[in-house]
Amino acid sequence: MSGEPGPVSVGVVGLGYWGPNLARNFDRLREAELRWICDGSAESRERWGEAFPDARVSADLDELLADPDLDAICVATPVPTHAELAIRVLEAGKHCFVEKPLAQSVAEAEAAAEAAQAAGRTLMVGHLLEYHPGLVTLKQIADSGELGDIRYIYGNRLNLGKLRAEENALWSLGAHDVSVVLRLAGGEEPVECSAVGECYMQDGIEDVVFAYMRFASGLAAHLHLSWLDPHKERRFTVVGSRKMATFDDMELDRKLTVYDKGFDQDSSSYGEYITRSGEAHSPSIPNDEPLRLECAHFVEAIRSGEPPRSDGASGVRVVRVLEELQRSLDGSRRGVGTA
Repeated sequence: MSGEPGPVSVGVVGLGYWGPNLARNFDRLREAELRWICDGSAESRERWGEAFPDARVSADLDELLADPDLDAICVATPVPTHAELAIRVLEAGKHCFVEKPLAQSVAEAEAAAEAAQAAGRTLMVGHLLEYHPGLVTLKQIADSGELGDIRYIYGNRLNLGKLRAEENALWSLGAHDVSVVLRLAGGEEPVECSAVGECYMQDGIEDVVFAYMRFASGLAAHLHLSWLDPHKERRFTVVGSRKMATFDDMELDRKLTVYDKGFDQDSSSYGEYITRSGEAHSPSIPNDEPLRLECAHFVEAIRSGEPPRSDGASGVRVVRVLEELQRSLDGSRRGVGTA
């Protein structure tokens, strides 16, 4: 009589800003074992080696790749290295979780997805918001038809935030929001993408971006992304033909609100509409940490063999949209095309 399967052994590569959060969650999951942590910085290895005393510590990814008892590796290194390291992990026969975005080009993203398919291993991209209970509930409400046909979506991701040298606000902040828009759109990709932005703090790196997407179904989406703002906002609004909804991650309790608002045809006259403004309600949202849910989903995907929600194909779609928006951003940059 066989018992339950043993824990999935996981290594985390990259102990900068986000990697330790991944390590913490895998270390606490009953279904997982944090077997390795890895970083090129001696200071980081010393600090996090003390925090995770049961994990082996290394400065070299090759040590992890050579461990026959290691099932999976999480890549939380700088964005330009994501695709290259993911491919190395997959080709070594390990399952791979890679932080968003999967790559900085469609060609690199497709190569990583193909490596996962060739190796028969799970590839999952860290599109964290797709695992947020509030957005999962929003997706369920949208799919139920309660909102009617989705007409447009807009998102604000703003803060007086950390400036990054290797990526602009589109790739750093927009990777989250594009993944949510595509999820709410049911996997449909936009047929038109346009973006404008400004580089106020660093030459050539946009710290504020306005992105617009149009879909063949009639759906439209707009994103305001900025590291240079007095407000901290993480909000999505979905406008449907029957009702409207807002997800606001900065709210402590009412993270999701559904509004019974819209236009109804006036039955007393032909072709005229009257405004409807009914009651709003806020569904109960579980208070689970999205990152813990994301890590647990990765472990379950490995165990079941089922594709994760944010699989390689999803990662490629997000990068394809980001690449199109970046192309528009490059063309709209101040001074481009002027004499």
